Amino acid sequence: MTTSANPGLEVINQPQAATGLALVRVTIGAMFVWVFFENLGKGLYTAWGYANLINYYIQKSHSPAAWKAVMGLLARHAAIAAPLQGLTEICLGILLIIGLVTRPAAFVAFLFLGSLWISELGTSWIWELLVSVLACLGLVIGRAGRRWGIDAWLSQRWPSSPWW
Repeated sequence: MTTSANPGLEVINQPQAATGLALVRVTIGAMFVWVFFENLGKGLYTAWGYANLINYYIQKSHSPAAWKAVMGLLARHAAIAAPLQGLTEICLGILLIIGLVTRPAAFVAFLFLGSLWISELGTSWIWELLVSVLACLGLVIGRAGRRWGIDAWLSQRWPSSPWW
């Protein structure tokens, strides 16, 4: 077994792993784009639709009280929070699909989906979002934009950058 002085090179020398991570990255990106258009069609990026959904989570979920307080704040400011959530979802989807600044995008996706998972506790199957949450963390760790993504080109130009 050989070891490399540069851990980043080990990823380059494992094409199957890089391809697998890229497939997960594109799939999660497509999920974000799909959810954006689904939520747009449901009116969930309007103040009324967003506030109703958040209030449902507050009433029905088993989230901690402190988290329900945060959700209540978002519901009270739904006119701002709703479009910001929509913008976040579509931007994360596009960035992950094209593999641009994949590590930061995947980290934001990890936090975003993690917060949604906490919000939905007790209202849906526990593994429904948890798998996607952990997959996003894997995308961050595995530098998933270096295969089938713009980050692959950027990493050749600036190989030591932590962004890709």
